[in-house]
Parts: sequence; structure tokens; C-alpha cells
Amino acid sequence: DQPASAMHEALSRQLTTSQQKAVFHIEGPLLVIAGPGSGKTRVITHRIAALIDSGVQPYNICAITFTNKAANEMRQRAVALGASAGAHISTFHSLCVRILRQYADKADINRSFSIYDEADQARCIKQAVKDCELDTTNFPPARMLDNISKLKNRLIDVDSFKTEANDFLRKTLAKIYARYQHILREHNALDFDDLLMETAFLLQSCPDVCAELGNRFKFLLIDEYQDTNHAQYRIAKALVSQHNNICATGDPDQSIYRWRGADIRNILAFENDWPDATVVKLEENFRSTANILEAADNLITFN
Repeated sequence: DQPASAMHEALSRQLTTSQQKAVFHIEGPLLVIAGPGSGKTRVITHRIAALIDSGVQPYNICAITFTNKAANEMRQRAVALGASAGAHISTFHSLCVRILRQYADKADINRSFSIYDEADQARCIKQAVKDCELDTTNFPPARMLDNISKLKNRLIDVDSFKTEANDFLRKTLAKIYARYQHILREHNALDFDDLLMETAFLLQSCPDVCAELGNRFKFLLIDEYQDTNHAQYRIAKALVSQHNNICATGDPDQSIYRWRGADIRNILAFENDWPDATVVKLEENFRSTANILEAADNLITFN
């Protein structure tokens, strides 16, 4: 065995035994089950540093989290550890924007697309309901948009939904969905859910793009894996299909995005998806006393 590097020793000193197991795991699938305050972000940032120290190019590392704030914090922590700033650290949506602009022709979209925020989406859905000559009392735009968002997160596009719409309400929603997408296209715009859906479809339909991105991002780290929806899950699976170097951290008891289509099955089925996965449980809690945690655990058990 090679003697441990100075970086390896410095990282080890800042970690508990279970954290070390996760940080120094290099190749193959890894699931880190981590409750609140167990040092999860530390594990991801230290793992980026450990991968680079083991000879992985920063360029080949992609770390994904759920908010821009978390991505910025992770970036700063990785740089503070001396990990090169070359690793890609962003949200799923930012990664998708980058992929879609790079491969716009293959995704059949205009490279200069705008990204519509919630206010833009609200305006477009109102217009879509109006264009379909429907009463907004019976078909509230916000609820229609929520339904469309859930369909996109499950990778059901307009054509697929039209074929499965078999009653009045679904057929009407299919018309609104089609009109809403038409309005977005007219404005050369994608909404947040389109970013995920279009990327998932691109990776599914273009094996060459999938292979190119797989070679680029040889190590994928995903934080808050319990909050991934079906589209994000398909993107992650496609990106690691060649090398299986996926590291997912999360806590099945902590899903906060279920109302937004998060699919708890993704984290529960991790070991089925990757049967040779290493599973590490981080049980030490650095933020709260044992009593508070025990009370919280009891509540979770009753839920």
C-alpha cells in the first residue's frame, strides 16, 4: 500500500470513522444515509478533495445539490480544503441548462432559450387556459400548472399524456398542457420542469451524448437524494451508466419535496439499482443532543 498523503491525513483528522469510510471510498456506487446534523455536506466536500488527492481530475467530478445556496456553500468548502475549483458543483437545473445549451441541436431546441420563472409560468398558464376557452374557476391555472409540473417530473410529455387521457378532465388537461407548451415554444422558453424533462429525453435518445457526458463526469455525487424526482433519477442513472461511480447522500425520513414530485422510492431502491453498493450510515449528530434526537426518532417512528 502507498503511504497516506498529507491531504489524506489532514482530511482523516477532521472526520469520524463512519465519515472516513464514505470519504475514502473511491470507485463504485456508494449510499450515505445521513440524518440532520451528521456532517453530510462535510462528507461530500471532503470526498471531492479525497477523489482529487487519489488522482481523479477535478474536471471529471460532478456534485449536485438542490439549492443554489447549498451549491455555493459546497463550492466554497471544497476550495477551502484545497480541492481545485475545476469540479462541477451545481443544482440539477443548472447542470441541465449547461447540457441543453451544449447539445441543443440534438435536443431539438434553440440554444438561446430563455428560462421561465414562476411569474412567467403563471402568465403562460393563464393564457393557455384562456386560449382553450375554459373557465378559470373550474380549471384554476395554478392547479393546472401543478398537474403539468407533476407530469413533466414523471417524464410524460404532451403526446404521451394525450394518448393516456381517457376522461373529460384528463382530456381537458391535455389540451391545456399542449397549449401551454406551444406558448413556451413561441417565446423560445423552457420552464424549470422542461429543463429536467428535455435533458432526460436527450440522454435517453442519444447514446453518444450519454457516453460523452459519462466520460466527462466519471464521478457523480448527489446530495439530498431522497428529494430527487423521477426525471432527476433518470438523468443520474444515465450519467453513471458506464462507470457506476455514483455517491448519493440522503435520509429517507427527511424528504421535503414530496409535494413537488420527489420520489422516496429512489433512495429506498438504491441497493436494488446498484446491487454492489457500499452503504455507510452516519449516526453521530453534531448539532443536537442525544435526547432531542431520540425524541425526533420516536416521532418519525410513529408517523
